[in-house]
Amino acid sequence: MSETEQVSIERLQQELSLKQLQINSLLTITQAINDNVAAPELYNMYKSFIGWEMGIKRMALFFNKGEKQWYCATHLLADHLADREDLGPILMQYTKTQRITEKDPEVLQDFDLIVPVYHKKVPISFALVGGLRADANEYPRIQFVTTFTNIIAVALENKRLFKKQIEQERYARDMELASSVQKMLIPDHLPKSNYFDMASVYKPHFTVGGDYFDFIQYDERRLTFCIADISGKGVSAAILMANFQAILQSLIYQYRDLETFVFALNQAVYRITKSDRFITLFIGELNLKNNTLQYINAGHHPPFLLQNGEITRLESGCTIIGAFETLPEIHMGQVELTHPGMFFACTDGLTDIVNDLEQYFDDDHLIEALKEAHDIPSANAFNEALMEKVDAFRGEMPYPDDIALLTCKYKVAEKEDKGSGK
Repeated sequence: MSETEQVSIERLQQELSLKQLQINSLLTITQAINDNVAAPELYNMYKSFIGWEMGIKRMALFFNKGEKQWYCATHLLADHLADREDLGPILMQYTKTQRITEKDPEVLQDFDLIVPVYHKKVPISFALVGGLRADANEYPRIQFVTTFTNIIAVALENKRLFKKQIEQERYARDMELASSVQKMLIPDHLPKSNYFDMASVYKPHFTVGGDYFDFIQYDERRLTFCIADISGKGVSAAILMANFQAILQSLIYQYRDLETFVFALNQAVYRITKSDRFITLFIGELNLKNNTLQYINAGHHPPFLLQNGEITRLESGCTIIGAFETLPEIHMGQVELTHPGMFFACTDGLTDIVNDLEQYFDDDHLIEALKEAHDIPSANAFNEALMEKVDAFRGEMPYPDDIALLTCKYKVAEKEDKGSGK
């Protein structure tokens, strides 16, 4: 056998050994992926294969962190890149595997090759590889590094997407549970008697919301009711709403007057929120034994009282609940009910509704609807008529926030029927 033939055989043996090594590595990484090996272990397998088995001296593997930031998941002799998160704009210039030249950015000059991995035109990983020779014999090694990087990157991206799907499903279940709990807290029926008729509308912006209303009926002529708007959105607002409902229900029977009740309510809410969250609240006591409405408006969108063709805004009260440890002052309002009429309250999600002309469904629209209320027989019928106006106004525009409406039509007691106040 000639020396040339001997060299050729040795080269073939080396190529076969490399192919065998590549096949074994592919089988190993495939098995690890099928066994759902954790991401850090896959990073170590990649680093070991690149460094020890492929003989590559310098490497850095990057993955997307979001917001155009990329983190270095593993590296060899690239400590200066380990904590860099600002390379996104540089890396994303590359869409295919290519050699790095002197024309490329300075931060890449320690490397010979960049291997981008894309999924549906979205970059998911970049590998920087150094220590490669610039000759044709290096092509098989470059090709396999590219293949191996793609396998690792796609596997890790699939793990990320699967984890995200699991989290979304868990979040959906949590939201469904929170929604079920919240539905138990919001009254599904409102009181009616010979003297008053109350109805509501409740439309959470998300599955759960921060709007709340409630009532306590003492007898057929007297009840206390409230409407509130919890700051924030989603689950956090729903949790605070659940706490608020429990506090309100426990305190309402302890105090005979609204001022003391609201003072105590604020302190209880503040102990929970520490002023990080707050609540706007309107609470009123309708007493048709002495024909009065006593109320406190704690920073809520002022409700409307319609009687004898006149509309009154109910504004007296105090600042929002939960923002201060002690309320600076409270002024209880009182209205004499001289004629049959209607009370209407809403959360500001109603007046935040906008149409495609960027016009808001403001108080003027509400007043216009209220002026037509004397011809409407019930509180529920008024709410339905109002929501028809709202839907016609907004057209295809979405609801921007939670919406709660609380309406009460009432009759005044005749003089000879009046009882004592409380």
